[in-house]
Amino acid sequence: MGDLLVELADENTVRALRPDHRALRAHSARGVIATARAERPGLGHDFVSRCFFPNVGIDEDPVTGSAHTALAPYWSERLGRAELTGLQASPRSGHVRTELRGPRTLLRGRAVTVIEGDLLA
Repeated sequence: MGDLLVELADENTVRALRPDHRALRAHSARGVIATARAERPGLGHDFVSRCFFPNVGIDEDPVTGSAHTALAPYWSERLGRAELTGLQASPRSGHVRTELRGPRTLLRGRAVTVIEGDLLA
């Protein structure tokens, strides 16, 4: 995937990030995923994240399924559970429920289709 995953001190630090997108380009092939443990898990999420992908033209992605395939095993190991809920704390934000099943990560949540297409072989 080529992303740099960075665990920060706390949820407020993740929410307060104001990255220099030009500087981020030098640190990964695609982007940077910033994350922290939820400060109050009883509010419906176990961890928070924000995703910055300036190398592919996306300064901040609102909700990133592919990032959660890396975040799920990372936080599952730390929290000792296979099923978790992540909050991507971008300005638009969204919850992604994750479940580890062997080598696979299942993602669940509400989504908005922004583009449809067919892949041709």
